[in-house]
Amino acid sequence: MSTSPVLVWFRRDLRLTDHPALHAACAMGRPVIPVFIYDETVDQLGAAPKWRMCLGIGQFSERLAKGQSRLILRRGNALDVLCALVKETGATSVFWSRLYDPGAVTRDTEVKSALKEQGVEARSFGGHLMFEPWTVETKTGGFYKVYTPFWNTVKTRDVDAPLPAPGRLPAPEKWPSGDDLSSWQMAQPMNRGAEIVRPHVRLGEDVAQARLQTFIAKIVGGYDTTRDLPGVDGTSGLSQNLALGEISPHQCWHAGLRARQEGKAGAETFLKELVWREFAYHLMHHTPRLLSGNWKEAWDAFPWRTDPDTPEVTAWKQGRTGLQFIDAAMRELYVTGTMHNRGRMIVASYLTKHLLTHWKIGMAWFEDCLIDWDPASNAMGWQWSAGSGPDATPYFRVFNPVTQLDKFDKNRDYANRWIAEGRSNPSAEALSFFEAVPRRWNLSADAQIPAPVVAADVGRKIALNAYENKGF
Repeated sequence: MSTSPVLVWFRRDLRLTDHPALHAACAMGRPVIPVFIYDETVDQLGAAPKWRMCLGIGQFSERLAKGQSRLILRRGNALDVLCALVKETGATSVFWSRLYDPGAVTRDTEVKSALKEQGVEARSFGGHLMFEPWTVETKTGGFYKVYTPFWNTVKTRDVDAPLPAPGRLPAPEKWPSGDDLSSWQMAQPMNRGAEIVRPHVRLGEDVAQARLQTFIAKIVGGYDTTRDLPGVDGTSGLSQNLALGEISPHQCWHAGLRARQEGKAGAETFLKELVWREFAYHLMHHTPRLLSGNWKEAWDAFPWRTDPDTPEVTAWKQGRTGLQFIDAAMRELYVTGTMHNRGRMIVASYLTKHLLTHWKIGMAWFEDCLIDWDPASNAMGWQWSAGSGPDATPYFRVFNPVTQLDKFDKNRDYANRWIAEGRSNPSAEALSFFEAVPRRWNLSADAQIPAPVVAADVGRKIALNAYENKGF
């Protein structure tokens, strides 16, 4: 039996359970060398997702070490690093899990071609998605542009059962050298915010699995309702783990199926949310412009405001718009690195419609601040909210942040949790916002509550007038 190692190149798949590439590598009966590469795609990440990835790498490295394995860390161009490791270790196979954003596809195609030319077996595997984007087609052979028919097509498809974690990974006779994670300084851009956000991180595979179990046991039954209530623990909270592959969508899907079979009312809605994530990747694969330009190209003519530093946009970023729902959600983002999904829709609608500001500015802010940043979901969410994306409802959906708060946060649990100004005894989490933000913002809990930058009712009129003037 050959003793040449198999390199398993980890990226957004920091887990042992349900890992097809790792499973296939172990099945070969040869030494397995796990590798993580800090390449340009990692270097380009925003502050929060880069820091969260660093935590995930560190935790996964410790998990491997407990099983007498290692995660070899290298920095550089991915192809150069892999070629060097092939030469150093005598590896004849390199396996990895597929990614689907344009940059990753270009890189991985180049890597696969170059390795094969050198006689190295190079194989990519699924695992980040349940349905490969090229396998879901309309009856006429095209791709889906609307979510509901996409859901109707895939909802009865078989989803592969999760694979078990391998036993002890076969180790090579000699391990290659690797970098020290701290030398990458991935936490540096977070500055003092890291200490504030850290308690809100659900780190690693074991924590993600436990959270899924809790969600299915205690929350999913009422998910239809609770997922819209930002003041309660009513969602799965697994977005950061899915983004880094600390849990697989297959695991979530099968847990949701079991819950539905048990008669838990909210289970199907949970399954639909998992498919919404798949739909984002489906669109990104077929229309990569989703990440960089208006998905509906007619919106190229819309006169978006494109200055990211106007007083209005600055107030939005700082959670100082004077509208409780907007400000609470933006502060939640800065303190926890995440934001309730209802909040994401409201703040995105306000920026793009009340302030008529380009969705790219909001998308970039989220890309810097979200620990659950995901290229497809972030882009589609922003374009959906802006009206330029895939949505059966036309442009005239303009969320009113006041009535939305009345509807989904009647007792103001969410607003009170995150807003300190004007309160005699603000919560610790509301106060922590001022410890997380840059000092140059010069914000204080003692400041007065600002007047609305653009009032809720006024903003709707502004948006509709702008759309009508452009013939939308």
